[in-house]
Amino acid sequence: MRIKLRYVLLTLAATVTAGAVAKLSDKPGDARLTGNTPAATNSLARNATDVLNTTSPFASVVSDAGPEETLARIFAEIEANRLGNALQLTEALLRQHPNYRLANLIKGDLLLAKAQPIQTFGALSDAPADKIADLRAEALVRLKAYREKPPADFVPRYLLQMEQSQRHAIVVDTKRSRLYLYENDRKNGGRPRLVADYYVTQGKLGAEKQAEGDKKTPIGVYHVTANLPKQKLADLYGSGAYPINYPNEWDKRQGRSGSGIWLHGTPSDTFARPPRASDGCVVLTNQDLNLVAPNLQVGLTPVIISDSVEWLSVDDWNRERSELNKTIDAWRADWESRDTGRYLSHYSKRFKSGDQNFDEFSNQKKQVNAGKEWIKVKVSNLSVFRNPGKEEVAVVTFDQDYRSNNLDNQMKKRQYWLREDGKWKIIYEGSA
Repeated sequence: MRIKLRYVLLTLAATVTAGAVAKLSDKPGDARLTGNTPAATNSLARNATDVLNTTSPFASVVSDAGPEETLARIFAEIEANRLGNALQLTEALLRQHPNYRLANLIKGDLLLAKAQPIQTFGALSDAPADKIADLRAEALVRLKAYREKPPADFVPRYLLQMEQSQRHAIVVDTKRSRLYLYENDRKNGGRPRLVADYYVTQGKLGAEKQAEGDKKTPIGVYHVTANLPKQKLADLYGSGAYPINYPNEWDKRQGRSGSGIWLHGTPSDTFARPPRASDGCVVLTNQDLNLVAPNLQVGLTPVIISDSVEWLSVDDWNRERSELNKTIDAWRADWESRDTGRYLSHYSKRFKSGDQNFDEFSNQKKQVNAGKEWIKVKVSNLSVFRNPGKEEVAVVTFDQDYRSNNLDNQMKKRQYWLREDGKWKIIYEGSA
């Protein structure tokens, strides 16, 4: 069954969007950090770790994987009017990330609550509304992601097959501001296995990039093309950058333009940027980029960016993968058969590669095959990725070993397959 993640964190989401700290004004007497009765004093004086060890299954330290766990605990403490605990957790988070603006804002609200009831998130009267909105949006997407992990028995629809040497794959969900790192579990038939997930920033104007300078993040199947070290970059890019191959051949066919789309880090004075703050790049905190970077292979690691990740059960994933693999093998076998009609039946009438359209390609193949006595085609190191988007497109990459009575040729080939009238057809092919 195909599903999309459902947003289930209604309580905390409402808390953040409406203003989590508004809860502090429900009981002005209790909202002060020091309390007014012996019972309140004793309660708020208890160590935050002790309280959370008995009221929460969370670990008692700030997680190295990101601040989501601690933010969830902070908001839970605020909701329970345990403001001393919330402040201690916020200060612990700031000790680890002193320039974390969201944590500084929460701390400011908690300190302000000592003097007066506050009615909203970001309660300082001179706080810029746009900056507060950015931080509120970050809190919301982080907390949702913390509560809405991908289901363990489902995988992203896009990762149908990784080749043996591809150790990991990246899947980005722009609506959730989340990057998922998947391992190629070769001991389990190449099934993608979730390793970790991270908060990310996308383009200022959202996703579905179309043109140079539109400040949007592209949607599609890409690959890491380079590793740019910190020493060669401006401070804006943080601890490193990994360009991807936007625009790819499918983008160019759709008339999309632009360049310079990278995975990269944050400036040295910034822990995290708002969910929409880049010119189109996918931005991680430096801490998270340093965790992801060792898993990135230049020229190999796929980076699939979706506006909303689709998930498949393992059974459906196996079914889709098997269907495409059989189709690709039928194309290979029909090429070997030297039956040009059967071979060309795998190509869309909309096929185009370089300056060559389907009719030109068809005529060339008929001429070439007329001089063949035998053909052998071997396909190896196959990867198959579904392209996010309305049209059903698969990106297929492999090493091709072609041999015939008068030509031997080896190349790395990439094809784009499009489902037309229920059948997969090749709409583009060329060297990868």
